[in-house]
Amino acid sequence: TIRLRSGMTKQRPPLAVAALGVLAIVFFALPFVGLLWRAPWSDLAHILWRHDIRTALWLSLRTSVTATLLAAVLGVPLAWLLARTGFPGRRAVRALATMSMVLPPVVGGMTLLFSVGRKGLFGGVLHDWFGITLSYTTVGVVVAQMFVSMPFLVLAVEGAIHQSDPRFEGAARTLGGSEWYVFRRITLPAIRSGLAAGMALAWARAFGEFGATITFAGNFPGRTQTVSIATYLALDVDQRDAIALSVLMIAVSLLVLVGLRDRWLGHERRVTW
Repeated sequence: TIRLRSGMTKQRPPLAVAALGVLAIVFFALPFVGLLWRAPWSDLAHILWRHDIRTALWLSLRTSVTATLLAAVLGVPLAWLLARTGFPGRRAVRALATMSMVLPPVVGGMTLLFSVGRKGLFGGVLHDWFGITLSYTTVGVVVAQMFVSMPFLVLAVEGAIHQSDPRFEGAARTLGGSEWYVFRRITLPAIRSGLAAGMALAWARAFGEFGATITFAGNFPGRTQTVSIATYLALDVDQRDAIALSVLMIAVSLLVLVGLRDRWLGHERRVTW
């Protein structure tokens, strides 16, 4: 018995296709093998338990979880609008909501810096009128992580809403359910698998964010220095520290992907040969 996605069939690939596929696997595997080979396994726990490393790790955990929760609060309604309504400019909104996925992270940080930074178009108003500063603060780390990670959640949830049957929502409305009741008791339970997958992907992306964070929030130990920034800085100081942190990041990413399995790729079925 093997697990296959619906509609897939088992077949023998052409030799050339199989050879190129194996070459692609080797291409992806070699960088990880090289890094793991150089990892200081005997001192790994000691390095990761150092105070500065633990501080950066704890900051990354706090900010990435916060960014993921905020992304869910804003991203789920946006995904519902994109999936269930036909408002003018929907394609442009979808492109705007997912643009940070393809932007260079540094460019994403610059857009935040010149918009909501202290001297930015809107950040200047926040600072001068309300005394609120986002750039170069822990809150700025959350904003940067949220900016680059929310598209993953929006796409996953939108796909889940498209796959759910809208007839159940319609039936609930005909029985007197309000729009909020239908969304809370019918829509959300129906998309919980896609929502979980989207949140996991968003969290992993936020946890590993580097470019937008260092551009918008800077590098201040204990305040804005995340694990990714600490890893980059360790390359010039002690490569053993950088490798140890990289191993940690790889482990986190692997756990997320293994935990998701194929939930965000579609439903599976069992096929016996």
